[in-house]
Amino acid sequence: MKIREYIEDKDFPILKDWITDERTHAMWCANRTAFPLQKESFRQLLDDIAERCGDRAFVATDEDGKLEGFFCYSINKDTGEGMLKFVMVDPARRGKGLGREMIRHAVQYAFDETGASAVQLMVFSANERAGKCYKSVGFTERQRQEKAFSHNGEEWDRINMVVKKTEGNMYGL
Repeated sequence: MKIREYIEDKDFPILKDWITDERTHAMWCANRTAFPLQKESFRQLLDDIAERCGDRAFVATDEDGKLEGFFCYSINKDTGEGMLKFVMVDPARRGKGLGREMIRHAVQYAFDETGASAVQLMVFSANERAGKCYKSVGFTERQRQEKAFSHNGEEWDRINMVVKKTEGNMYGL
């Protein structure tokens, strides 16, 4: 797997079809952009988080350059913590460890290239599969906001998870 910066004209036509239902869309972005995903509104979201938080968008590709995943990353210079956002994996490839591999690469990038002392992310309690993936990479729950988000009568907890840079972690740092 390789990680590279997101290229809208090349990548959007592929990843726009990865989220096929409103519930999955809500779990992915908390409805911060329209469903189904549209190029202009997605660009606006990415521009907004880039301006406000310094986020950069990345994709994961296989050895042949085929798109496997997407995420955004920023670092808070004051706290030294990185933040992963809008993580998604090609649904045709889910369940094969690609999400775990992509998150490992993202965390390694955060530690090695941006000097992060920790990396955090948010996940909804309804997204159990993603929560298990993050735990398998070493993330632990740091904070939970109960019933923070509602979708079609469901109330989801928002869970903040973190992995810290230590000598003994899997990243060899």
